[in-house]
Amino acid sequence: MTLKVMTFNVLFGGQDRFEAILGVLDRTRPDVLVLQECLWWEAGDRLHQVAEVLGVPADASHVHLGTARPRGGGRRYHVALASRRPLRAIHLHNDPRQIGHCLIQSQFDSREPVTFFGTHYDAHHEDPRLVEARYLCDLLDPITFREGLYLLAGDLNSLSRRDPYPPDFAGRVRAAGTDKYGHPPRFSVLETLESFGWVDTLYHRGPPAEWVTARRQNNGVQIDYRTDYILASPRMAERLIGAEVVDVGEASDHHAVLATFREE
Repeated sequence: MTLKVMTFNVLFGGQDRFEAILGVLDRTRPDVLVLQECLWWEAGDRLHQVAEVLGVPADASHVHLGTARPRGGGRRYHVALASRRPLRAIHLHNDPRQIGHCLIQSQFDSREPVTFFGTHYDAHHEDPRLVEARYLCDLLDPITFREGLYLLAGDLNSLSRRDPYPPDFAGRVRAAGTDKYGHPPRFSVLETLESFGWVDTLYHRGPPAEWVTARRQNNGVQIDYRTDYILASPRMAERLIGAEVVDVGEASDHHAVLATFREE
């Protein structure tokens, strides 16, 4: 038995690309899925279609829309969660003093209880993202975390030193006019999470075949980034079979990340 976990930023609700998004989900068939940028999903029809293509019940025990706080123009960048296993103890964190969009906390059973966090970190600056990372770590008892099964999946809008950025990366980011990572680019969020004990699944079994989840071009400068992650507690990481970046084609401007675990 395996457990497949996926994170996927659908870009502005996926309004004009929803059939392509459903095609990605039908192809990958994750057991636990977290989606970001679920704008205008409040009516529930899109989340129900996600549940249908995954073959999970479209009820409160299997799907959940995490309400994000409003941003400019009143837009809410909701986070959605779908799971084959019944969800319980669902808790939404969206205090604007600590959370950029929202953080969904839940539990499901995979022989043992697994605590799952699905999120979308602030897109503007490393400082508020660092607040979010510290907030998450403060929710957890370090000993219980090390001994338990925990997963964090989402668009963290953050960079990892594990990725092979070029020597002139800082200059390229400045030339592109991209300020969200800082100048020089900072890696504080991933360093904070990994220092707590979170394990980067994409690199846990060796260098991945592909690492880029967000390819961007600004001011004529193209830069490859990874901002989408699945992180695991140490015990959960022991069960990792593999993790990969899933090419979603034109379905979004982010590729998905999929991690597969053994169920013991």
